[in-house]
Amino acid sequence: MKKTMAFVVLTALTTFSLAHAEDTASKGDPAKAQQLASTVCAACHGADGNSTAPDKPKLAGQGAAYITKQLMDFKSGKRTNPIMQGIVASSNLTDDDMKNLGAYFSEQITKPGAAKDKDLAEAGEKIFKGGDAASGVPACMACHGPTGAGIPAEFPRLAGQHSEYVYTQLNNFRLGQRANDGGKMMRTIAARMTDQEMKAVAEYVSGLQ
Repeated sequence: MKKTMAFVVLTALTTFSLAHAEDTASKGDPAKAQQLASTVCAACHGADGNSTAPDKPKLAGQGAAYITKQLMDFKSGKRTNPIMQGIVASSNLTDDDMKNLGAYFSEQITKPGAAKDKDLAEAGEKIFKGGDAASGVPACMACHGPTGAGIPAEFPRLAGQHSEYVYTQLNNFRLGQRANDGGKMMRTIAARMTDQEMKAVAEYVSGLQ
């Protein structure tokens, strides 16, 4: 079982195109994104990327390359979401706009979150740090880091993210409704998680600093 978990993590690391991710955000200019952030993004994500709506992700402090990739995936249809696809289309975002937005939000300071359910968060901590050998779920921190800061250009920051949003994304991966993960990594992992495990992990990362 340990070999299975190691294989999942190794597959994720080798199939994700780091070179492409770095290239998509390498020339982003945060100053050029300020107007877009305040007029297009602010309603859902906050002008500084600190969304107050639990179903809208915080973008502040997120990796520039990751944000840019998600925007590009929405534009191409690789990641589906009616609201985001509509915004990207109606705003006529260019590749440079998306790189600039990635750079802008990555420089913003994430406002800390807090876990609301202590017992649920404790259960989530065990999975986040140690995984579940019985079901073949690897430790989340293997890719997202021990503090949930993520690995820039590879894996997203989870620390302080809204638990509701994290749970929804995990469930979307499990159901195959989100499929823009490299090598089907998150779809493979989420498929092995129970609903309660996903809620627990989501609760735990929401309180990470």
